[in-house]
Amino acid sequence: MSGGGVLLDPQQLKLLKEYRLERPLTSCHWDVRSRYVFCGAEDYVIHRVAVADGVVTKLVGHDSWVRAFGSSPDGEVLYSGGYDGRLMFWPVVGDVLMPMRVIEGHRGWIRGLAVSGDGRRVATCGNDRLVKEWDGATGQLLQEYSGHGAHVYNVQYSLDGARLYSCDLKGVVHEWRAGVSQPRVVATVSELHGYDTTFRADIGGARSIALHSDGRQLGLGGITRVSNAFAGVGEIVVAVLDVMDGKLRQVLGSKDRTVGTTWGLSWHRGGYWIGLTGGGGGGWLYFWRGDAADEFFRLKLPSDGRGVGVSTAGSGIAVAHADGQLRLYGVG
Repeated sequence: MSGGGVLLDPQQLKLLKEYRLERPLTSCHWDVRSRYVFCGAEDYVIHRVAVADGVVTKLVGHDSWVRAFGSSPDGEVLYSGGYDGRLMFWPVVGDVLMPMRVIEGHRGWIRGLAVSGDGRRVATCGNDRLVKEWDGATGQLLQEYSGHGAHVYNVQYSLDGARLYSCDLKGVVHEWRAGVSQPRVVATVSELHGYDTTFRADIGGARSIALHSDGRQLGLGGITRVSNAFAGVGEIVVAVLDVMDGKLRQVLGSKDRTVGTTWGLSWHRGGYWIGLTGGGGGGWLYFWRGDAADEFFRLKLPSDGRGVGVSTAGSGIAVAHADGQLRLYGVG
């Protein structure tokens, strides 16, 4: 699974390995060198699972759930962001893993994290409505951006690292540039936000985010057509936005209007979006080419999916499940 084969046909996917961890999982991240999969869990611990032999190593340091991960380009450093507001730098290799840096990054939850392509910067966002950039080596705060009017749910760098995109609870997408304090408002994506008049609550935001290989299309996964904000009842959705002109390219959903949220999203070099969903409709892996609103294939999962990682080679998909199992899918 860590080799050079590229997953081209999702319809040939099958379960290859599964690892039982101690508690329900909250997130998933595949090491860029395909040696390990990292999972956040409801015990507040990050679990490093060795792909080759399943050996689990615990990374202890956060005081809450971890939903956000990133890696340095050389694969030597893991970055994690927790609901405790902390940004942590970890060594990837070793038998006992202690944080190299602990940064009190945000007031309230860190919801999203991204690493620039050259590894020099790490971006975070959270419930304090701020987007921040940190030095990827020293952890020094480089810049703080304010401008969102709601919790910021996710961040994503452009391919060249010159621009940083963020999406908040109400579906507002901003573009930031280093040294420029004010954002360019790219778009407001109404499909990613709803207001429940019964509970008087907003629900939405990019629960997952990914950039297309063309550098123009930004995929924003979440929930739409919400009927109950308190219980999180709505339909899965991926909004594909052109970040250059702000136009909505496509709204991706499911043929049967699956109830749930798109918790994970990735663009695959095989020419399709991979979406991980969970909620009332159960756990699914969805596959969209982007030329039509409905999926061309989907795979039923044994439990709700809460996080997804795709190996660098594109040959494996790791899913963190609510039943406490990490499952690896591939074609052989």
